[in-house]
Amino acid sequence: MSKNKKPSDAFTDAIELMFFAYRDFIDDPDTILAAHDFGRAHHRVLHFVAVSPGISIAELLDILRVTKQSLARVLRDLIDAGYIEQRIGASDRRKRLLHLTQTGKALHDKLIAPQQARFAAVRQAVGEAAFEQWKHTMRLVINSEDRENIDQLITRSRAAAAGTE
Repeated sequence: MSKNKKPSDAFTDAIELMFFAYRDFIDDPDTILAAHDFGRAHHRVLHFVAVSPGISIAELLDILRVTKQSLARVLRDLIDAGYIEQRIGASDRRKRLLHLTQTGKALHDKLIAPQQARFAAVRQAVGEAAFEQWKHTMRLVINSEDRENIDQLITRSRAAAAGTE
């Protein structure tokens, strides 16, 4: 930190960088979503259904922290448009488990590709160790009481992607 900068200035810088990084990180997906008359809520649902195939509506509500009504509207849009399908749970037939359709997978892949490319460029620029440190830093920004659950979610989603779950 510069001699003339107060710690609060460094925090304000970090906050502003987070806002601008998020703005640019979400810009490409926003453009793709707009072509489908979808918004960021649709993107979040698509993402978590993609990385956690068979996720229940209750689990999705917990992750997104939205109301049932908000999720129901977004989910209805995605189901009606053929991007997500509901399946009956094998062990609990009352549960409705969410899965991407082939069309949904194609859209998710299109949405995540520019974000993956952005992170690949960042990792190339800063190196693997700095990139891992950044991920550690992002984890610490998450509320401490949520970190373990999020770690478990990420572990499960990586296992699902690898086909080991």
